[in-house]
Amino acid sequence: MTCAYVALGSNLGDRIATLEAALRALDALPGVTVAAVSSAYETEPWGGVEQPRYANAVVALNVEGDALSLLRACKAIEQASGREPGVRFGPRTLDLDVLLFGDQVIESPELTVPHPRMLEREFVVTPLLEIAPHATLPDGRAVTAERAIEGRITRVLGRLSVFRDDPREAG
Repeated sequence: MTCAYVALGSNLGDRIATLEAALRALDALPGVTVAAVSSAYETEPWGGVEQPRYANAVVALNVEGDALSLLRACKAIEQASGREPGVRFGPRTLDLDVLLFGDQVIESPELTVPHPRMLEREFVVTPLLEIAPHATLPDGRAVTAERAIEGRITRVLGRLSVFRDDPREAG
């Protein structure tokens, strides 16, 4: 069993309902269970495209399979939520990014783990550290917020109701 962290984001439609549906879909995947879910945070969009604010969260998953299978499942969940190809860094119904997969380093055409820009994004680092305050990169370096200057958090939206009673810290 591997502990994986996945970032969730939505800025079209009912953002919270979309994140909650994505969490249910992740938890329903064979060999995957939700271990912890951060609060949802409202964040400023970035990347130069005019668009609404995002709702973001991070989920810790216990995964029996491999990282590439998890990524493909995430892409299928995105499509099922109505995500369509669009402008890079543009608005989206749902975005799921594999941030960390145990202590693995993966560099393939489909997937790079750790996520190459995760440490630069406040909307990733803050919820990750909420559920895994001692998170480390595969090389042993601690995940910190010092470089997280993109995607500023504007407010805490609260706990996602679908897993409100789950533990807040993942293993």
